[in-house]
Parts: sequence; structure tokens; C-alpha cells
Amino acid sequence: MKAKLILENGMIFEGKAFGYLEETIGEVVFNTGMAGYQQVLTDPSYYGQIVTMTYPLVGNYGINLEDGESDTPKVKGFIVKEACDYPNNFRCELKLNDYLKNHKIMALEGIDTRALTKVLRNSGTMKGIITTEELSEAYVNRKLKEFSNAKAVREVTTKSIYKINGYGQHIAVLDFGIKGNILKSFKKRGCSLTVFPAYTSYEEILKVNPDKIFLSNGPGDPEDLTEIIENIKRLIGKKPIAGICLGHQLLALALGGKTAKLKFGHRGCNHPVKDLEADRVYITSQNHGYYVKELPEQVAATHISMNDNTIEGMRHKVLPIFSVQYHPEACPGPKDADYIFDKFLEL
Repeated sequence: MKAKLILENGMIFEGKAFGYLEETIGEVVFNTGMAGYQQVLTDPSYYGQIVTMTYPLVGNYGINLEDGESDTPKVKGFIVKEACDYPNNFRCELKLNDYLKNHKIMALEGIDTRALTKVLRNSGTMKGIITTEELSEAYVNRKLKEFSNAKAVREVTTKSIYKINGYGQHIAVLDFGIKGNILKSFKKRGCSLTVFPAYTSYEEILKVNPDKIFLSNGPGDPEDLTEIIENIKRLIGKKPIAGICLGHQLLALALGGKTAKLKFGHRGCNHPVKDLEADRVYITSQNHGYYVKELPEQVAATHISMNDNTIEGMRHKVLPIFSVQYHPEACPGPKDADYIFDKFLEL
């Protein structure tokens, strides 16, 4: 069935619908990874977004029931150049089309995804609609104006506290949309984890007397999360704190820093980052549309992006606080930065 993507700047890309055939609206972004589409689809940080894959063939190794970063796909829509109808891999259990259809995710194929990526790079990330219908300009403008992702963290956080037993350090995890491999990375190091919903009070977190507090990744604008920022302020100085991605941004805001939106974000598994403390460059997996623009007082940068020099990590000069913007747990992506979890545990 014919379908099209309508961007908020009026541009239209025509292609063919697959997956679940129902209109969807979201923020259109692009990912530069060559593999790992299942992890991308299930990463809660993509909640509210229509993800465009720049690699031309997607779905060629199918979908399995083990590699998801959460229980279900979290994207609002999916755009590819070509969707593979005949996957071939010994771990394949589902076709991409069937997986998206089962989870009611609208997808589009047959457009020039690299041309779309160029538009997003030049004009910046923008909202869009994927539809099979002929829509009026007034309808499109109204729908795009109504779309908001401000409550994304509420949608993707765990609904109740749960524990993962271990023999090592006890980590209190604030789940803003955590990826499964972050939990696995701590578990692999023997950690005992208590995972809390995003809006849990600081008193309840401290009640379990954790050795450390971890702030997870997640979707949306960190400045929308004023209640969580205030909560983190109450935790600072009480326990060592580490963070990844959104957790990194929220820590910066809680300490008095500033965040801003990137023009088109960092999304992919091939981003070079320099560790300033080790004087080494690592290839990292990234997924964020916001960044720490100004560091708080008493905080030093530990990592920077080699692509645009944005801050990719920070450490407090006095308190045991350390965080990174990128994803050291990978999935998808290289495991170059896996050492970061050991640094967290050394706090």
C-alpha cells in the first residue's frame, strides 16, 4: 500500500507502508548504525520518535525474542530504504514486518532515506506524519502542533519497584526508560539492584540504603522533568551517583548546569568519543537529542565528542558523582566503553 511521510516543513517522501497500517505522528530522527535495528526499535529512549535507518537494507537477519532492550518496541514509527521480506539467520524467529504489525508500529519503506537524513541534518530534527491517506494541510498542521513528548518518561518507566539479586554492591536504579543491557552490565559485575520508578521520592530510595545510586537513560527533554530534578538534588551528597544519557543530563541540571537541544542529535553506534582522563578515543553507541551545554560549578568534563566537541562525560571535583552522555552498555554497537561500569563501581 502506498504511504508517505509528511514533514512539518511541508516536504513529502512517498513510499510503501508496512507493519501496522495506521497513521502515526512523532519526531523524525535518523540512526547511522549498520546493524542492531531490533535494539533500536526496543530502546525506550526512542519513545515518541519516528526512526529512520540510514543503512539501506533492514530486517535481513529478522527478529528474535532475546535481543530486545525492553519488552516491546518503543518507537512511534520506522522508516527504511528496503525492508527484507526473507530474513536468513539461525536466531531469526520473526520477520520485521510481522513484528511491527503485532506491536502496532507503522513503518515506511522505499524512500531515499539518505536524502531524508540530509534534510534532517540541514534543517534539524522535525515532527512528521506517516500516513496512507490524503490529508489536508490544516489537518497536518493541527496534528503536528498537538503532538508532545513531554510525558515520555512516565510512559516508559517501570510501574513498580523490583529487585535483581546479586552478591556485590547494592545499586539503587532510577528507571527513566532503562535499556536491558545496562541492568545486565551491572548484574555481570555481581551487583544487587533495586529498580525504582522514575518519580519515586528520594526518601523511599534512601530507605533501602544503597551503596550507590544510578540514573538511567530515557526519552525526552530533561528540562521537562522538574520534579525528578528536584528529587535528584535531595540525593546529591547522600550517596555516590552515576548516570548515563538522560541521567547524565538530569545530574547536570540538578547541580546547576544547563542543557540544550542538538540540531539533529547523536544516534548510532559509530560515534568517536575522547576520554580526557585516559587520553584515548573510543567508538561509542549513542542515542540522544539533548546535551549538557554548560557544566555546573565544581564539575569537570571527562569525555568529549570528536564529531562536534560536545560534552560526553563529567565528574564532580569534590563529590562522588560521575556520568556519561553516551551508552557504554552498547546494544547495538561496540563494547569499547564497557569499562565505564567499572568506573561507576569505583565511585
